[in-house]
Amino acid sequence: MPPPHLTPPRRDHRALLLVCAGFAVLPALFVPLSLPLGWDEIVYAGRFPSYAQGLNVPFEAPRTRGVPALMAPVAGWSDHVVLLRVWLSLLAGVALYVGYVPWLRVLRARPHVVPLAAAGYGSLWFTLFYVGSAMPNHYTAMGATAAVGWFLCLREGHGTFLRASAGLAFGLGLATLTRPNDAAWIVAPLLLAVVAHRPWRAGAARPLVAMAVGALAGLVPWVVESELRFGGVRERLALAAEQQGGLRPRFNLPAVINALDGPLLCRPCTAAGPSLPTALWWYALPVLVVVGVWLVRRGRGRTGMDGGPDDVPVAAVVLPVVVAGSASVTYLFLLDYSAARFLLPAYALLALPAAVAVRALWGAARGRGRIAVGILTLAAIGHLGVQLAATHAHAGIQAEARGDWHRITAALRAAGVGRGCVLDGNSMVIPVAYTAGCAPAIQHPDSPPDAWVLRNAEPPRTPGELRVIPVRGTYNAGWRIAVPQPR
Repeated sequence: MPPPHLTPPRRDHRALLLVCAGFAVLPALFVPLSLPLGWDEIVYAGRFPSYAQGLNVPFEAPRTRGVPALMAPVAGWSDHVVLLRVWLSLLAGVALYVGYVPWLRVLRARPHVVPLAAAGYGSLWFTLFYVGSAMPNHYTAMGATAAVGWFLCLREGHGTFLRASAGLAFGLGLATLTRPNDAAWIVAPLLLAVVAHRPWRAGAARPLVAMAVGALAGLVPWVVESELRFGGVRERLALAAEQQGGLRPRFNLPAVINALDGPLLCRPCTAAGPSLPTALWWYALPVLVVVGVWLVRRGRGRTGMDGGPDDVPVAAVVLPVVVAGSASVTYLFLLDYSAARFLLPAYALLALPAAVAVRALWGAARGRGRIAVGILTLAAIGHLGVQLAATHAHAGIQAEARGDWHRITAALRAAGVGRGCVLDGNSMVIPVAYTAGCAPAIQHPDSPPDAWVLRNAEPPRTPGELRVIPVRGTYNAGWRIAVPQPR
């Protein structure tokens, strides 16, 4: 058993459980559980016969088997979207708990900080939107957060060796299984910390073995698939980079900022910029992180908030910042597009030092009277209200936009194009083909398409005549279908 002074406070543990429960349940009030599957979700769900509808939905090189593994307990036997979203919502809440629970030990001398960090991360609109979604980013973020937390437990002697090692291995395994490229940037600073931080060099084999076990467990399925389907690891990496528009040095911060209030995928990212209320947290985050790190550095050797010694190591707030920066490299400096969810691992880690600052700010406000407390309370309520409103707005947008796929399907049926057809086009061919029970032309290069799905584009030149039919009543304007005329 760990020493009593290293046991996580029960009050913080209960608060973290409450936050995780709210995180699993609250989004269902703003994002309908009946929301149709999105493009990425269709690809992941297409691994299961219950969802594939007899179609071979393309599974491209950048994707991994982690998300299908998370879906399998429900998608393996049912195609009910609501049931799948309920399962994923519960799983997202469990993942939030798994990610932050080791930090109850690391930050024991800072009461309320860990539940605050989990609540801060879980309050962002794109975190809330994806709670019930079959997407990898939240689970990568929680794997990274758990891995860094258990790494510090292992290095600082918090908890048993077996528990800390297993937690570190599990966290990295989860991150690697869902997004191997992100996991590589998460592992790198942990390895560097073992080598560069002199007090941690003694007994370095322990965390190294745990990291190796976890990373390999998550990576083996990806490597095996690379050899079987893509001709090898190098070939798969090259193909994945090509499909993502090429990975090369570039400054992508403007795209990251533009995507803070949507769209879900900002590609190309040419928006004027996010609304200030929605993105205000993003500008406050670096300030709070700096203050949080400073407070921990200043508090070493003093009395902690719980009345005991403040034994929080500086590494407990510095290492999350370093790993967050490393996990952001691809999305800040290698891509030319963005999505707010891409940086969830970074935000999950940065929430910890930021929560240290918020907790101290709350303590200072309580010492100054009701007015200061009221101002902070209103700021917190305002932040949550803005984020929930953005969550609801994007849920409505997606419901209408995904409804276009069914409207296009109805237009195809009216034009005589039935199930089993081959569809080509310039936009959203894969989700439309899936909805219509057809196959995308990329899978049948030798078969002439039965129809083309077009948006703001001219029909192709073909040997025969094409009948171009506008699709009425769509959310996004410009949809048309082109059907070959009978000869």
